[in-house]
Amino acid sequence: KLLWKTWTIEEPKPRAKNAAGVQMYGPAGGAIWSAPSVDVKRGVVYAATGNGYADPAQPMTDAVIAFDQKTGKVVWHNQVLPADQWAMGCQQENPDNPGCPAVMGPDYDFSATPILVQAGRRDLVVVPQKSGIAFAFDPDARGKLVWKTQFGLPSGLGGQWGGASDGRYFYTGTNGFHTTPGGMTAIDLATGNIAWQAPPTEKLACGEKRQGCGAGQGAAVTVIPGAVLSGSHDGALRAYSTADGKVIWELDTNREYTTVNGVKANGASMDGPGPIVAGGMLYLNSGYGGLVGRPGNVLLAFALE
Repeated sequence: KLLWKTWTIEEPKPRAKNAAGVQMYGPAGGAIWSAPSVDVKRGVVYAATGNGYADPAQPMTDAVIAFDQKTGKVVWHNQVLPADQWAMGCQQENPDNPGCPAVMGPDYDFSATPILVQAGRRDLVVVPQKSGIAFAFDPDARGKLVWKTQFGLPSGLGGQWGGASDGRYFYTGTNGFHTTPGGMTAIDLATGNIAWQAPPTEKLACGEKRQGCGAGQGAAVTVIPGAVLSGSHDGALRAYSTADGKVIWELDTNREYTTVNGVKANGASMDGPGPIVAGGMLYLNSGYGGLVGRPGNVLLAFALE
């Protein structure tokens, strides 16, 4: 039974006709890329939105939104980048093409789940963005910005799929398609200051840099006591020390595997979802195709020796 339904944009209305005579509508966008998180204490659900696709600009794109858990009413929202309308194939400025935004934004979606963390005596809602900035909001002050920290260069292409926290630091990999993608950052939750940064790998597990073989680390990260786990476009899973960011373990998944169900499988790029640690086991998907990686189709399970 559907209990409630809430839109992140206004109802689309006719705008103009394109060169082919097709009626164009707007606004569009404000998509929720990732799973929401539930704040049982406050009775709200947190979700982060992507950019707009069509004019006019909307107040809840590129934003973190708190929805009432029972009714779906928007309790608060905080937009970090206004007027970010972007659509594939459009020019930077499109004065005579209503099929595109009049002015293109940088395409800095939120693609990660906002996570609720306890930092000392206060709670924070923390999330990384494709702008290479991590944001912390105060859930008790209608989402007021507490701090924002630049952890990497911005990139419209490639997502920042999720950070993690151990209560002291917030951890995020660095994605993107620029000169220096990759690496890991630990941000002090109390201050927003960078505690340490680990550089991108110097030796790609997939060989020489090429399409789908790079150092980007946009996949969601997972933290366990003493280590933060991060998959990379180069097909390697790395465990970084939470103390200083040194790589303490590395796994190259770029090979074929004999599977338990007899299906031919291979590992490759990792992006999107991160590793799962539960019941003394580590579970990992390897293979992520499309624009940013190399396809694969294997689920790997590891146990402690």
